[in-house]
Amino acid sequence: MSEVAQTVTSPTGKVLHHRSSHKTTPKESAEAKAIRIKTAQAERLARNKKSLEHKNVKAFLLAIAEAEGGGYDFKYGAIKGKKNDPWRFTDFSTHPGAGYGGSTTASGMYQITKDTWKDHGTNAMGLTDFSPETQDLIAVDMLDSMGALDKIKDGDVPGAMPMASRKWAALPQGPGLANRYNQPYMKYEKFIEYYKGFGGETK
Repeated sequence: MSEVAQTVTSPTGKVLHHRSSHKTTPKESAEAKAIRIKTAQAERLARNKKSLEHKNVKAFLLAIAEAEGGGYDFKYGAIKGKKNDPWRFTDFSTHPGAGYGGSTTASGMYQITKDTWKDHGTNAMGLTDFSPETQDLIAVDMLDSMGALDKIKDGDVPGAMPMASRKWAALPQGPGLANRYNQPYMKYEKFIEYYKGFGGETK
């Protein structure tokens, strides 16, 4: 038996027509949202910490650091071996900011900019300092977000290089290839030499 729609009239006698009904989704409370974000950050942090224990990941990060010429206490412009270098920093409680010339905030072992620190450290994992461990974890998160991390774990370095070279200008795009930018870079053969020297394995 079909359902007959009832006719509804207004107090003035005008017939009112039913148009449509809408179901509303209950609004997430601020407390529930905060808990959801904290849980996601904790899970991502734990996952990246586990990835950081993988020997290939460790070796790849160390090889990146060699290519970039960085150090955990470097601001842009710091030079390895230079005494009383004004572009070193000692406060790891937060990102150190711009380096030489004020043109870039690239800092630390992997030349992490302030925006990248916020995106991959603070927002993604709830990290607020710029300690060496935080720098390592941010680099891991970057590799994961670009799809290179699983390739590195599998020893597929040539497959990971095209992705990693988008973020780190000193990296080549792969065997026999230059980097993506018009600046000095480490040749692939040298990168692999460092990578293997740090305990990394290839397929």
